[in-house]
Amino acid sequence: MVYILGHSPHEFGIVPDPEGFVAIKDLVRVMHEEPDMPHASEGSINEVLVSGERGIFETDGKNIRALSRHWVLDTTLQTTDIPSILFTPVRRRAHVSVIENGLIKREDHFYILSPDKEMAERIGKRKDQMPVLIEVMSRRAVHDGVHISMFGGLYLADEIPERFIAGPPVPKAALQEREAAPPVKKEKVKEFSPGSFFLDIINDPDKSRRVKGRKKRGWKEEVRGMRRKG
Repeated sequence: MVYILGHSPHEFGIVPDPEGFVAIKDLVRVMHEEPDMPHASEGSINEVLVSGERGIFETDGKNIRALSRHWVLDTTLQTTDIPSILFTPVRRRAHVSVIENGLIKREDHFYILSPDKEMAERIGKRKDQMPVLIEVMSRRAVHDGVHISMFGGLYLADEIPERFIAGPPVPKAALQEREAAPPVKKEKVKEFSPGSFFLDIINDPDKSRRVKGRKKRGWKEEVRGMRRKG
């Protein structure tokens, strides 16, 4: 735990928050991936916290961090030393959306990119047993102004436009499922509804709102006028 949280979280595909905290449940998943820590649990982490090592870590009940950290995370720094292709995992249900719309910006969220396919897949399996690996044309993206920062061997981006994304073809079943989904119906605005009224300017009892000028003649008067002219 000291090495993961305090020295090299990026080696394990972890990106702490700006204060160095990692969700305990995420830490447990990471520890399960290691061959020498298959039985790690939240209970075993709590045992460490109440033992003599309590001064090494700090927790708020849901998150944990090492008090002594030997890494720096600054997402405001744009990296220029970047591979031409990076990989990032997405859930299967998001496959279609990502291919069509890219990785969309979300509040307080960074997409983790890795030059290593195995690491990207490892990160993705924490949320989906069969994640889809997306290729990001990272060097082109940075050249065109997309902000990507570096954290150890990982790269972080808050958004990636679809023009810099490539991936495996979307399964036909996913496309058919989307096409079969009923379209969202827009409510028709009623022209007249109970409780509403139309303002009759001609017969308005308020004389100040009446249309000024000569009253328009009816059809009988118009016919009589035409006969006189004829």
